[in-house]
Amino acid sequence: MSQDLRQIIREEYLKCAQDPAHFMKKYCNIQHPQRGRVIFNLYPFQEKVLRLWRDNPYSIVLKSRQLGISTLAAGYSLWLMLFHKDKNVLCIATKQETARNMVTKVKFMFDNLPSWLKIGAEENNKLSLRLNNGSQIKATSASSDAGRSEAVSMLIVDEAAFIEGIGEIWASAQQTLATGGGAIVLSTPYGTGNWFHKTWVSAESADNDFLPIKLPWFVHPERDENWRKRQDELLGDPRIAAQECDCDFSTSGDVVFYSEWLDFISTTTIKDPLERRGVDQNLWIWNPADYSREYMVVADVARGDGKDFSACHVIDIATNTQVAEYRGQLPPKDFGYFLCGLGTEYNNALLAVENANIGWATIDAIMERGYRNFYYSPKSDTPTAESYLQRYETQTGITPGFTMSMRTRPLVINKFREYIGDRSVTIQSKRLLEEMKVFVWKNGRPEAQSGYNDDLVMSFGIGMYLRDTSLKFQQQSLDLTRATLNNMSTARGGYTPNGVQNPFQVNDGRGNFENINWLL
Repeated sequence: MSQDLRQIIREEYLKCAQDPAHFMKKYCNIQHPQRGRVIFNLYPFQEKVLRLWRDNPYSIVLKSRQLGISTLAAGYSLWLMLFHKDKNVLCIATKQETARNMVTKVKFMFDNLPSWLKIGAEENNKLSLRLNNGSQIKATSASSDAGRSEAVSMLIVDEAAFIEGIGEIWASAQQTLATGGGAIVLSTPYGTGNWFHKTWVSAESADNDFLPIKLPWFVHPERDENWRKRQDELLGDPRIAAQECDCDFSTSGDVVFYSEWLDFISTTTIKDPLERRGVDQNLWIWNPADYSREYMVVADVARGDGKDFSACHVIDIATNTQVAEYRGQLPPKDFGYFLCGLGTEYNNALLAVENANIGWATIDAIMERGYRNFYYSPKSDTPTAESYLQRYETQTGITPGFTMSMRTRPLVINKFREYIGDRSVTIQSKRLLEEMKVFVWKNGRPEAQSGYNDDLVMSFGIGMYLRDTSLKFQQQSLDLTRATLNNMSTARGGYTPNGVQNPFQVNDGRGNFENINWLL
């Protein structure tokens, strides 16, 4: 090799070492889906992203589909490995196969480099590439301990929004970056409330160390409006197209309530409460009680572990308007007394309480107070709490409270969605709206995203389910309350002075009788 050629190679090597864009555009080959093997001729937006990655240790990229960003990350990884010693790159993705694709791209670029750029490889397999200078790249699927034992120089998380439990993975892997490593987090959006969305929002607000990089479809110079319209047709759903092309969080994910529904509520009916009451100020009132109107109070009781809340809504039956709401952590018995007071204030409203688990303690308090307009469910085939059912079931085969079952849960959610979609319900609470935003389908079951609650959503859904027939249920519940009190008084004794049994006399256990006609 001549001296001049050696000098040219030396100069070119230095250019590659100093500028990853120069290295990729001149010496990195990629596999194009239509053109086969081609030089990675970067677009201007890709070069800009590359410079941002090089200059910022932590980057989060909200991207459109098919922009070549994963391939760009592969090229950047190879550049780090070739021109730096002992760089450890770890790629995490939803599945091992997806993570392996990153390694495959790195290996393809490495195998097609000119000889003067190559260095020896100690390890070269489907999941890793280790060079003689100590640098390597590994691929792993998402798991809570991914990267825990690795000393990672660069962590690449691909399609982060789709990784279940990514928060735990990040907490585990991030500790290995504390000594000076960096991270590139890539994803198209997939709903709100997940780790990727929260991290992106915090990055935009400069509340974390990530540099936010947003890449919607139009950054690609070969795309125009016709291309974008075509995506609506190809993907079959404008919402999916907005997710895949527009970087739109609000239309992405398996959301139960569509973004346009929530936007309508947010701009037309949400308002601050007229009054905040209670020790915790968590009873919000928008409309005071009107004794010429009929109401229902629907409630969901907290499990009692401090992770969720007891919640209830007061709904005007005729107008289907939310007029009051509570969300707090009252003890179950106290919550029952609170509901009795709230129901009484709102014109002896129909009171419906979910009777699952700890809900029976709340129901016990309501029954103890003898609330006059309590909702009863048909007897369940699989009782929730045997002891309470034995105590309260009557001959009519009913159970106090609302029974949420595999049969009723989808009916409750579908009725809620129907009212929201038809714009035939007035929601005034921003707390409820925020829960609706993170209420999603998980394996076909509607529930809150991990780390969020759905107490307000579920209790309001019960109200929507009951609303169509609420007047009938009101009369039925009155009749059933009379029947229950009748059974209680008959069982406990009571006679008129003429020796005739009086079903509305209750023996207090000391030979004294209390007349309970006032309850009816």
